[in-house]
Amino acid sequence: MSGISRMAAVVLLAGAAAVAVAQPPAAPPAAQPGTTQGAPARAPRIAVEPTVFDFGKAQQEKTLEKEFTVRNLGNADLVIESVSTTCGCTVAEGYSTVIKPGASTPMRVKLQTRTTFGRLSRSVLIKSNDPSGRPLELKVEATVERPTPAS
Repeated sequence: MSGISRMAAVVLLAGAAAVAVAQPPAAPPAAQPGTTQGAPARAPRIAVEPTVFDFGKAQQEKTLEKEFTVRNLGNADLVIESVSTTCGCTVAEGYSTVIKPGASTPMRVKLQTRTTFGRLSRSVLIKSNDPSGRPLELKVEATVERPTPAS
């Protein structure tokens, strides 16, 4: 092969490689009607309204109560696996453990002020089968006032 023929072959191969690289990738095949390709996976998604509630000023030895709404914004059953609180002075009750897609359940949270005073903040942690894997945190807060001495 002559030098000119080799050079022509190299240029030809380089040009073909450049065209192959410049081609856009092939589009994925379109989903057939009735299939789930491209559809979002079925999963629950937890949401709570509100996530923080401040009772404002409160007195000692009182039980404060707030109803939260736990919602399932996903498209599969939401299962509440466990509910824990950061203190024995806080209780969460009255909720369903299985919430259908688009449905909700009330959750009553009670906070006992006991003999504390000043700013009080407690959390309720809701563990569920939400694929995020993180517990959802609710907070209840109050400012507990010191009792005024009787005159």
